[in-house]
Amino acid sequence: MSGAEVISLGCRLNIAESERMKQMLGESDDVVVINSCAVTSEAVRQTRQAIRKARRERPDARLMVTGCAADIERDQIAAMPEVDGLIANEAKLDPRAWNVPIAQAPPPPTRTRAFIAVQNGCDHACTFCVIPQGRGKSRSMTIAEVLSEVEHHLALGAREMVLTGVDVTSWGHDLPDTPPLGALVEAVLVRFPELDRLRMSSLDGIEIDPKLFDLFASEARVMPHLHLSLQHGADLILKRMKRRHLRADAVDLVTRLKSRRPDMAIGADLIAGFPTETDAHHDANLSIIDELDIVHGHIFPYSPRPGTPAARMPQVDRSLVKARAAQLRGAVAARRSAWLNSCVGETMTVLAERDGTGYAPHYARVELPAGTPAGELITLTPRALEGGLLI
Repeated sequence: MSGAEVISLGCRLNIAESERMKQMLGESDDVVVINSCAVTSEAVRQTRQAIRKARRERPDARLMVTGCAADIERDQIAAMPEVDGLIANEAKLDPRAWNVPIAQAPPPPTRTRAFIAVQNGCDHACTFCVIPQGRGKSRSMTIAEVLSEVEHHLALGAREMVLTGVDVTSWGHDLPDTPPLGALVEAVLVRFPELDRLRMSSLDGIEIDPKLFDLFASEARVMPHLHLSLQHGADLILKRMKRRHLRADAVDLVTRLKSRRPDMAIGADLIAGFPTETDAHHDANLSIIDELDIVHGHIFPYSPRPGTPAARMPQVDRSLVKARAAQLRGAVAARRSAWLNSCVGETMTVLAERDGTGYAPHYARVELPAGTPAGELITLTPRALEGGLLI
């Protein structure tokens, strides 16, 4: 192997942090790091599975675990015989926690897209969520720090920047004068006119400020792809989750945005089987998929997380939770298939990845002509849809 191996699970923020850890650890060939996730019980199971697999494949390596599971499930993860040590989530980007020199390690290889963690932590208290336990309070990079990161990745050849975080729309709340997220996005676009594409990760729709809305609606370099931290389509369940929006807020946001930019592709996180969910609540969850035309859906069967209020609420039978999750996935798959079929014959510019595919602006995956170099922006017109890929 060349350098430390970092295995990332979970969110885009973890992906961004894993890149920085690999850069920081440099040529430490004897280290494997599991950057874990604990958002659901399934995520913890996958973390344990990744730990065991890494130990089988690298029996002589020093196996370290960090990320949310290393904090939230600390005792259980530490007790695994495969694990040599844990690094607290808040310390994982500190060279001192790894006993490596503070001087910056050699830069990572050029990538087509760069994930920039502009924000970390969360100040909200959604009743189902353990992430604040693993990430702490919300804290933001300054605009100057973000611009420096973008400049660094542009120099390495990245064509698209993805701004990510735990609760990205809370960016700036802890900075002087509490700038809105739209101010950061505008600063990046103004400072780097050579930046081809800027994409946002999951956003809390109720906190999208007017400047950010206008940039989504009118700026070609901001990708037409909005992924909402929606969670449910029934108002009563949203209230029991302690979300700050109602169904009508999401519908209004998407309606206004699509009236300005009809090619906007909508994604959303949805939870199936939240405690107290009735058949009527589930029907509302299903129907919002069609109402918002959700084509990028992340469906999570609810699982009780330790220490959360929702874990103490009346639970839905597990078999029913799984069945409802399957229905939600089927509804998203139907919308997505119809959307992808509508993209056939549409001319689009695709950013080539290393595996022979690439992403269109609205995040459809496209199979590229053989030999297309990674990092190239290629304009093409798909002629068919096969296996979820535009051809």
